[in-house]
Amino acid sequence: MQIELNNLVRVYNSADGLSKVAAVNDISLTIPSNQIFGIIGKSGAGKSSLVRLISMMEKPDSGEVLYDGQRVDNLDEKELVMRRRRIGMIFQNFNLFSSRSAGQNIAYPMEICGVPKDEINRRVDELLEIVELSDRKNARISTLSGGQKQRIAIARALANKPDVLFCDEATSALDPQTTTSILNLIRKIQSQMNLTVVMITHQMEVVRDACSQVAVINDGKLVEIGSVNDIFLNPKSPVTKDFISHIGSDRKPDANGSDIIRWSKEGGEYELSFPSNKQGAPVLSNVAKKFDVEFNIRAAGVQHLTDGDIGKMIVDFTGFQVTEALDYLRKQDIIVKKAGE
Repeated sequence: MQIELNNLVRVYNSADGLSKVAAVNDISLTIPSNQIFGIIGKSGAGKSSLVRLISMMEKPDSGEVLYDGQRVDNLDEKELVMRRRRIGMIFQNFNLFSSRSAGQNIAYPMEICGVPKDEINRRVDELLEIVELSDRKNARISTLSGGQKQRIAIARALANKPDVLFCDEATSALDPQTTTSILNLIRKIQSQMNLTVVMITHQMEVVRDACSQVAVINDGKLVEIGSVNDIFLNPKSPVTKDFISHIGSDRKPDANGSDIIRWSKEGGEYELSFPSNKQGAPVLSNVAKKFDVEFNIRAAGVQHLTDGDIGKMIVDFTGFQVTEALDYLRKQDIIVKKAGE
């Protein structure tokens, strides 16, 4: 299902009640069908307010929300209830019923829709198998780990066979290893069920590891949108550059070298970004042969994205033909920027 947003605006009263705050300020974008689409922003950027509008939890003050070309922000109460039943939601804090078992939590959305009991039981068993927790059907929620709770929450969100799944900071409360397993599960489910998945996050690692496209939100406005590959290769807005610059800063590089490894704290004037088709080419060697320059690699690594890898290098160039060498690199489809820009 494709989702289209046209000039959405949502205004709230400020904390002191003396002014108005535009949490969503004239945002227009298209979320493609059958993809994992990321919405990223820092705390207070407006991403959660935006998702409440997209998922019809709130009405915009102005603008339109369309699902497959049909406007949904102006539905009457009965139509709204029916449309919401085809939406799945998972949250950071799981929102499971502690008084119910894992299987009963999954059954709940079907119960309130009047699904026959035998059909509910079949669907619960099917979903438990999908999330790889078939042996935990009768387990109390308090006995489950954080990752298991999120798997049950995902199964519950899929109970009524939605055509769109919203994941609101779904991995923020999980450790890195569990986060990876949950993202892998969401990717598998999206592929098998041809779902449109919208991931709301403040973690660029989530965007990198799961999404195909991403919208960057800041101060209630859309500041950048594009494929994840393009955003990582050539981020344009300061907030996007800041997100990317902090990936991996608080963890060690993994065995596949997915982070930039810097072995020299000095220098590093230029940042080079290599698309997948250039990572095996002797680009810098050719530069040194063609021009009167020398290069010193200060850092290097690879970012693994869902649509391919991006190579990164932090490099110093010296010599009489640095400008010519940089122009040559750009003609080879290498993104060349001053470090920190």
